Amino acid sequence: MKPIKTRVVVFALLAFLCACKNNSSNNTKDNPVLKSESSSNEKTGQAFITDDEATPNCLQIAIQSPDHSTLVAAVQAAEVENALVNVGPLTVFAPTDAAFNNLPEGTVENLLKPENKETLGNILKYHVTPGNLSIAILTKLPKLGQANNQYVTVEVVDGKPIIGGANIIASVKAGNGIVHVIDKVLLPPTE
Repeated sequence: MKPIKTRVVVFALLAFLCACKNNSSNNTKDNPVLKSESSSNEKTGQAFITDDEATPNCLQIAIQSPDHSTLVAAVQAAEVENALVNVGPLTVFAPTDAAFNNLPEGTVENLLKPENKETLGNILKYHVTPGNLSIAILTKLPKLGQANNQYVTVEVVDGKPIIGGANIIASVKAGNGIVHVIDKVLLPPTE
């Protein structure tokens, strides 16, 4: 867009938002949806907007999967929900509950503690790569730059990509990228 058009669009958007804000503040007591949105304890951001018509995003796919309850609990504990619903495109490597169960006993419980939120967030970001990377593309890359600013290796065995030692057991297209279901939790290298 040209600078003048950009300014007009920004001004129109700001005017619209201000009008909506003024209107919603007058109707909060009559509208239960607006009441809950105005609560200071509610989580905010794209991850908490519901939409029944769009293709599910990466987070919604995980939430809807019966095999990813541990991953969803970890995402919620680390408060990184909004990172998985960004416009993207994103490639998310989603370990199954069985993959989490293969970690040493007590690891998941320890990571879910509030004092380990930063460590857990780093691990989860290590499962996200910018771009919409299909299996065919993954077989051509030696490593991937992850959202935590580290790299994970990609090996090709029998024509299939192995991501940091994890096998891709399924792939699901998302509204904001692709989710590859994997059989192992990816742990970032320690520095």
